[in-house]
Amino acid sequence: MEERRKSKRLELSSKLLIKRLDSEDGSREVDIDVMDVSKTGVGFLCGEALEIGAVYEAALTIWTKEVVHAFLEIVRIERTGENQFSYGAIFIGMSEIEASRIATYSTIESLEN
Repeated sequence: MEERRKSKRLELSSKLLIKRLDSEDGSREVDIDVMDVSKTGVGFLCGEALEIGAVYEAALTIWTKEVVHAFLEIVRIERTGENQFSYGAIFIGMSEIEASRIATYSTIESLEN
């Protein structure tokens, strides 16, 4: 399969709390398991059905235990089990400082490998 990602993906043990921005019940938060993250997007597993094209607010805890705030647009959905989904999302409006934190980790991990 041809690689379509713009940035190298990293695996981080982390959780995201997300809430839908474009609906009345947008305050509901959902835990998800992050599979990989890059400065342009994130892949994660979730037991909740989310919608493609929907935008969610996210707080990503990175390896330094800092929280990166971002908006995610769901661009890919795969059903991985009866009540489990794999999602791909792109960051929307992430500040350059927060994106550079992820890029810095990518550089360090590449040097270690």
